Amino acid sequence: MQKVSQFSWIADLVKKSPLINPSLLAADFANLATEIRAVEEAGAEILHLDIMDGHFVPNLSIGVPVVEAVRRVTELPLDVHLMLSEPQKYLRAFRKAGADLITIHIEALNDPRPALEEIHQLGAAAGMAYNPPTSVETLAPFLSDADLILTMGVMPGFGGQKFDQTVLEKIAFFKKHAPSNTLLSVDGGISAQTISDCAKAGANLFVAGTAIFGASKNYAEQMRLLEEKAKREL
Repeated sequence: MQKVSQFSWIADLVKKSPLINPSLLAADFANLATEIRAVEEAGAEILHLDIMDGHFVPNLSIGVPVVEAVRRVTELPLDVHLMLSEPQKYLRAFRKAGADLITIHIEALNDPRPALEEIHQLGAAAGMAYNPPTSVETLAPFLSDADLILTMGVMPGFGGQKFDQTVLEKIAFFKKHAPSNTLLSVDGGISAQTISDCAKAGANLFVAGTAIFGASKNYAEQMRLLEEKAKREL
């Protein structure tokens, strides 16, 4: 299956992969601009923001104002992950706030295609995410409609959870069946111990929160370690 993305920056990220995608949820929010500059200097090519509504997932996180604030202090693409019960209601607001890539959960919509189309119409790249128990067949009909497939390595809601090894075969499925220019992202439980297996399965974009912000103040060293472990499997 092949589909050329309308977004040249998506294709550029695929070519540069494997890449580490710092998750700002794990950053120091009292010094968020400083944290963003630090991961930029460490080599980040994209930034991940988790949006939780306390309903689709059992936690609340950030919203539109924080995305707007992040947009003001960085030119990096913003990868906004909507863990919301009714994501279609908020697509325009998050795009206006500065999201360059908006990811919705397959579990939140019976048919994700209208939402994916709307995201594209708004001028953003579109992603589909799924939780560990969800079958790959649920996403299979929509692979050509998405620029990114996001595999959750944990049940979403809280950081620092143990990676679910059962998702590796699902990543391998999307490596085989998704268009070759698709970003295959993994979020949750990514660490120096798990990233190699994910890369071997076919992932090319790795969302890392506590593995960067919680491990050391030397973010460049942490990101380099993760990237090197991923590259060994390519």
